[in-house]
Amino acid sequence: MRNPLRDPQDRRLPRIPEPCALVIFGVTGDLSRKKLIPAVYDLANRGLLPPGFVVLGFARRDWGDGDFESLAYEAAKKGARTPWREDVWARLAENIKFVAGSFDDDAAFDTLASSLDELRATHGIAGNAAFYFSIPPVAFPIVLKQLARTGMADNETSGGWRRVVVEKPFGYDLETAKELNRLVDSVFTADDVFRIDHYLGKETVQNILALRFANSLFEPVWNSKYVDHVQITMAEDVGIGTRAGFYDGAGAARDVLQNHLLQLLAMFAMEEPTSFDPSEIRAEKLKVLKAISVPKDIAGDTVRGQYLQGWVAGERAPGYLEEKNIPAESKTETYVAVKLAIQNRRWAGVPFYVRCGKRLPRRVTEIAIVFKKAPHLPFDPADVEMLGHNQLVVRVQPDEGMVLKFGSKVPGTTMEVRDIAMDFQYGEAFTESSPEAYERLVLDVLVGDRTLFPDAAEVEQSWKVIDPLEEAWAGTTPEPYRAGEWGPRAADELLARENRSWRRA
Repeated sequence: MRNPLRDPQDRRLPRIPEPCALVIFGVTGDLSRKKLIPAVYDLANRGLLPPGFVVLGFARRDWGDGDFESLAYEAAKKGARTPWREDVWARLAENIKFVAGSFDDDAAFDTLASSLDELRATHGIAGNAAFYFSIPPVAFPIVLKQLARTGMADNETSGGWRRVVVEKPFGYDLETAKELNRLVDSVFTADDVFRIDHYLGKETVQNILALRFANSLFEPVWNSKYVDHVQITMAEDVGIGTRAGFYDGAGAARDVLQNHLLQLLAMFAMEEPTSFDPSEIRAEKLKVLKAISVPKDIAGDTVRGQYLQGWVAGERAPGYLEEKNIPAESKTETYVAVKLAIQNRRWAGVPFYVRCGKRLPRRVTEIAIVFKKAPHLPFDPADVEMLGHNQLVVRVQPDEGMVLKFGSKVPGTTMEVRDIAMDFQYGEAFTESSPEAYERLVLDVLVGDRTLFPDAAEVEQSWKVIDPLEEAWAGTTPEPYRAGEWGPRAADELLARENRSWRRA
């Protein structure tokens, strides 16, 4: 029943979903244990889950509810962001269920369907369920077909809402993405498909919209008249871990450039939407993605790299070809740097340098807008030799916040100007710590808010940027770089040709 005293425009009150079930496929995997289960606990600890809420795990294990509850307990306690409270967990544990089976096991999916029907009566979920695909992309089609066969994906049959959450990468190229989109949309309605990109759940990424559109300070200079170039960096200090099977078939461009970084670019460069309605925001992002032009000289304006043995954070790191289960002759890239352009009135002539890589010196994701230099007519050249470009840097992780870099006079009797920085950090400015990305995104799925989820058109347009690069790179050998370095030397030369340099993150 709608609260007559609540203003629909008032967003200060917490959003709490209707009674529902969260069905996690691949519930024993890393993503579920490290992110999803802790996120569910944190939501419960913050009072953001309804009393009628059930976590229903599905995996190929000969377990009962108690076995799964033990795994979930350890995962939640280890990964929780909020303080641990046994009473919160005790209430949540009463609503943790498990169904054992493989994806090609019809009987297991029949059991899952009957379990959801039983929960309608025992927990009052009214047929509401979200299906989270924490599974390899190759398994998506068979699980979707099982959900269609049993009628679990049908809103009318269930008597409530049925939603599906699909992890990236969404497809391997444009054709496979289109095929997967057709399959998902044939099983679920388009409005019930949530293609998750966890970067969009990060508080600093959402703050890009507030930074630009809630302030009159930044928007007037957010264009080619004042901006020299933009740098988007996603650096990881780790290797591929246990993802050899997936990573060697994908590479850095398909793994993170196609989704995380192009989504960051789109949010950073988009025009102001008429409202924060999900369709309005997606429409503006899609315009940016359609305006991206791939370099004409792909060989000259892109760099692919592969890490060699080296040192990271004082520890010896193996080379990519020495990683477990990686073929000795692999030509998969672990580093990519690309010069992109956006062909619209706001950004024409402004290069966007995008890079991502593994085994780099440290973990950092940031967007740096580098402004054009002011004409220093009154100053002697020696006065400003320590002065660089003004910069506004949005730090997505790990030290969430922003840095504004500009020139200031050095105290003394001479007019000497050098760079200083004003630093804003979320952890210092607000008393409440930022929720984890999955915390926000899981809640959005359960309440049906698609604002932070790319739609099929965005995914397909992103592949239209990546596919020409992959075609040009086919058969080429990545350039080597030592683990612990900021990528191949050619990446520095990519900017140096135009008298620019990478910002040392």
